[in-house]
Amino acid sequence: MVVAAHRQDRPWEGHRAEILPTSEAPYDETCTFCPGNVRVSGVANPAYEATYAFDNDRPCVGGAAPPASEATEPLRAASARGTARVICFDPRHDLSLRSLGVSGVTRVLETFREEERRCAADPVIEHVLIFENRGEVVGVSNPHPHGQLYGTDFVMGAAARHVRVAADHHRQTGRSLLQDVVQRELEEGERVVAVHGDVVVLVPHFARWAYEVLVVPRMPIPGIKDASDGLLADLAGGLHDILCRYDGLWSQPFPYVMTFHNAPLRAPAPGFHFHIELQPPLRKPHLMKHLAGPELGGDVFLADTAPESTAEELRGVGS
Repeated sequence: MVVAAHRQDRPWEGHRAEILPTSEAPYDETCTFCPGNVRVSGVANPAYEATYAFDNDRPCVGGAAPPASEATEPLRAASARGTARVICFDPRHDLSLRSLGVSGVTRVLETFREEERRCAADPVIEHVLIFENRGEVVGVSNPHPHGQLYGTDFVMGAAARHVRVAADHHRQTGRSLLQDVVQRELEEGERVVAVHGDVVVLVPHFARWAYEVLVVPRMPIPGIKDASDGLLADLAGGLHDILCRYDGLWSQPFPYVMTFHNAPLRAPAPGFHFHIELQPPLRKPHLMKHLAGPELGGDVFLADTAPESTAEELRGVGS
């Protein structure tokens, strides 16, 4: 990664992202996620009153995945088995995760915890990815507040890299790499946005996106399935805090991709440290960070901001 903060104010005549306001209607008769409405599968949603989780009607992985076609080296293929779930955060169509308040975020995290525990009981599933895509600029097809879970019979690439790097650091030091990062960030302070009990909200020194943020427990756990009620409450406080700051930054709904990084369920992962990563695509109001030659061709991110400046900016926004 290359930090090139002087490029943030470069002339721009390209695409400008249109950030649409959230719906003002608590119910949308055309929304396939609203209570009572019929989904694409023909199944009607119940009149749910809190979170609601269901199997994705168009799953990317599943028990009915077609068998792999026969192929010889170097071409290989395998069935993508597992489960794909949708988690509606709330019955109201016009809300966001932030607007649910800390108690609502806690309820959503409790659902995530229960969903990963359910996956852990399935011997087919090796890894669980939980995420939320917010905003049309990141490709959201339904604005109803919701997240997704992919439980797969393989370990996804990002998790495999985390496992490898964490294991190397643990072998050399006996400690968690991310725990050491958090301790260093707390000592220096300039990239820390907020602290909520046993959870730290920070802009990492290796941030690739302008407003990238980590929400990290001080002590490592493998996944959200392992979070105690107390830690879950601190995670909810930290997550709600940064979501408020995001929306307040430019007084508009702030798009992001939020990922819950869990350790593989079966394979050893010494030193792995569960964390939540938020990666917003905007570097300025209506200006996106586009992945181009260096990022896609060279696998090197050009960061448009210095993480210290971003953290200071976020600290200045009310939570």
